Amino acid sequence: VGDNPASQTYVKSKAKACEECGIKSLVYHLNENTTQNELLALINTLNHDDSVHGILVQLPLPDHICKDLILESIISSKDVDGFHPINVGYLNLGLESGFLPCTPLGVMKLLKAYEIDLEGKDAVIIGASNIVGRPMATMLLNAGATVSVCHIKTKDLSLYTRQADLIIVAAGCV
Repeated sequence: VGDNPASQTYVKSKAKACEECGIKSLVYHLNENTTQNELLALINTLNHDDSVHGILVQLPLPDHICKDLILESIISSKDVDGFHPINVGYLNLGLESGFLPCTPLGVMKLLKAYEIDLEGKDAVIIGASNIVGRPMATMLLNAGATVSVCHIKTKDLSLYTRQADLIIVAAGCV
């Protein structure tokens, strides 16, 4: 929704990745003035369309649209970002059900590919967003790491990072 240049770049790269993988994707570009109800109506239509297997809403949304309401309106089985409260709950319970946020999942796959054993490791996450930092912390906890999450209010970041076996930076601005 809208014309955020970074969002447009992300949407193009996601559409290209889908095409390269043979996944059919449809992009619905809605103008900045789209109402919350119009967006909810589109999501409702996609939720009930059996030919649609996943829904992704590009963030950020304009200020007049409630992000949480929009993300919760996507049925959890089509929430490919893993942001729906049900999918977040599955992650927090350590269950293999539902979709997982892709950036933290990618980090976990990278750590596995390099055979990095996380059990008992002290991990520090810099950034506490619901999109990367928090799910990353939960995935590391589920893998047996001891996790500290640092954020903008952390008083002495170096106190945490000096003791860390693993540091993951998930901050938009540092």
